[in-house]
Amino acid sequence: MASNEGADPRLYFEDLQAGQRFTGKRTCTVDEAQIKAFAAEFDPQPFHLDAAAGRSTVFGGLVASGWHTAALTMRLLLDGGPRLAGGSVGLGAEIDWLKPVRPGDTLSVRGEVLATAPSTSRPDRGRVTMRAETCNQRGEVVQVCISKVLVPRRPLSPDT
Repeated sequence: MASNEGADPRLYFEDLQAGQRFTGKRTCTVDEAQIKAFAAEFDPQPFHLDAAAGRSTVFGGLVASGWHTAALTMRLLLDGGPRLAGGSVGLGAEIDWLKPVRPGDTLSVRGEVLATAPSTSRPDRGRVTMRAETCNQRGEVVQVCISKVLVPRRPLSPDT
């Protein structure tokens, strides 16, 4: 994503176009305690809570909840992905979990703008469809999220 020195670092609808790619600037390493804490509160399944219980499942050990991966992805996007004006206001998403996230995995995010569409009823905004891939330290894609976000148009200057 382009940025102009001294310019507003936020991206408005007009700044985004299909085909633009981004690579997140941050990573996060997931540990066993985080996996278990998230699972205990939000997704208390045995393979998220106990390594021994996880060994007898399709995962073969302890794995993070897909929802935990989605939450970490959101944090990575907010900390180092494209900085959208008005924040990341979601209008819907489709998530695919392709590989499990295990203790010790280090996650990063990369993405692409798939489409943009100005609002037909609200001229001050548009909808942007983005694809975000969450990858582990081996470059394997563990999650794909295609989301639609609301992005404001650049405000008109007082001179226009």
